[in-house]
Amino acid sequence: MGGGEGTRSDRQTAAPAPVPPPRSGARHRLVVVALMLSMALVALDSACVSTAVPQIVGELGGFSYFSWMFSGYLLAVTVTLPIYGKLADARGRKPVLLIGSTVFLIGSLLCAGAWSMGSLIVFRMVQGLGGGAIQGTVQTLAADLYPLERRPKIQALMSTVWAVSAVLGPALGGVLASYANWRWIFLINLPVGVFALLLLKRNLHEAEAAERPRTRIDWLGAAGLFLTTGLLLFALVQGGVAWGWLSAPSLALFAACAAFGASTFLVERRAAEPIMPGWVWRRRVIAGVNLAFAFLGMLMIAPMVFLPTYAQSVLGLAPVAAGFVLSVWTISWPISAALSNRVYRRIGFRNTSLIGASVGTALLLAFPLLPYRGAAWEPALLMLLLGGGLGLFQLPLIIGVQSSVPWHERGTATASVLFCRQVGQSLGGVLFAVIANTTLTGRLRDAPSSLRDGLPHGLDQIAGSLIHSGGLSGAATDYLRHALAAAVSHVYLGAGIAAALSVIVLATVTPKRFPLAEGSQG
Repeated sequence: MGGGEGTRSDRQTAAPAPVPPPRSGARHRLVVVALMLSMALVALDSACVSTAVPQIVGELGGFSYFSWMFSGYLLAVTVTLPIYGKLADARGRKPVLLIGSTVFLIGSLLCAGAWSMGSLIVFRMVQGLGGGAIQGTVQTLAADLYPLERRPKIQALMSTVWAVSAVLGPALGGVLASYANWRWIFLINLPVGVFALLLLKRNLHEAEAAERPRTRIDWLGAAGLFLTTGLLLFALVQGGVAWGWLSAPSLALFAACAAFGASTFLVERRAAEPIMPGWVWRRRVIAGVNLAFAFLGMLMIAPMVFLPTYAQSVLGLAPVAAGFVLSVWTISWPISAALSNRVYRRIGFRNTSLIGASVGTALLLAFPLLPYRGAAWEPALLMLLLGGGLGLFQLPLIIGVQSSVPWHERGTATASVLFCRQVGQSLGGVLFAVIANTTLTGRLRDAPSSLRDGLPHGLDQIAGSLIHSGGLSGAATDYLRHALAAAVSHVYLGAGIAAALSVIVLATVTPKRFPLAEGSQG
């Protein structure tokens, strides 16, 4: 199947899989609970912090660079995913998850004691160093725990964790920031995380280290990958914000990124056990899924970042109602993911994902066709359907990749997929911000002369002027709403193009049939 992908010469000699956790009984259920709690730590954290930004800035200051609370965390998660994936294959899932969870909890404790915005950003990056281990290893263990036909169950549970966190996280963060203190957002991680650690330590059992093949870790390659990816993401986050895209700092960062990238490539080619092995890109299954997930990460940014602003500033909704317009996709996504096995068992992993990606493309391209200042249910319905499409898009590809590799390659393969999605999100955030800012700048520049004096003079004031529009004339308010609606429509058009590119990748790069590694069916 898949053109003989499972017998390529670049595939390592199959190693005996460690003894898996029991597939039924109380111990099995406790391991699943521990994995869900571990994932909840990561999913809830950023959602809670985003709501408490005013209180954090009010106490610590540093408004001009508070966004690095989120960018620094994302950077640390992204650059460590491949490293943890390789470590999980070489040393086992359990020690990597225990160490990563411990680092995350240490970072949480440090964040609670932060004395300045600079220290909080550094401690958030410490959290991210642990968060990378949690995200990748939990997904890998989910595949270890369940046979192929039952994997949608555990993956749907993980999707549900993210969905519930997206809905409850902002509310929980607001309650803690308003009635207790923002530092409790980080402190509540400690009892939950320690409980999850104890469950994992007592109930998750793998083979002893002596029963696994000894693998050397390519630490030089890991450092090179860390620096290359870190410099790239740093340049993308700061470019156009802290300095211009063609300024000396941007050019220097991109040049350093290229130099480290070339050096890392040479190191990895000579390494006996590279941190990002060549087979990740030589196998059509994994290469195609990696590219598709990069576009998935990119298209997800459009609704996540721009839809709440559209709902508040254009439709005139309150923040809670605007949040609901976005959060409805967290209802349909896990339901669609849980039911995806009924589809891919009939038509295959690739074809199921093609359906989901095609639906997503159509819905994203339909957003610009919505009537100006229409009813709130219209974008909400699009988001509900989009979540259903993306559930069919994402989950079959993850399960297909995990099923196409043996145990000792599963962590690396899973981490490569998540890594590409994270990089896609970073690229999408930059690209769509440029599209939105360019559209708004052009609309402000071309405004009728009778309105120019009454319009905001900078992009940062547009959303606030619309939410608190008392100082604007009716004509100026309407003009700004049209401008913002056009900007968001252009962003969704870009997201639709990204979705269409994922369809092309799936149809041309990914094989019609995924190879199944020995033992992948459990």
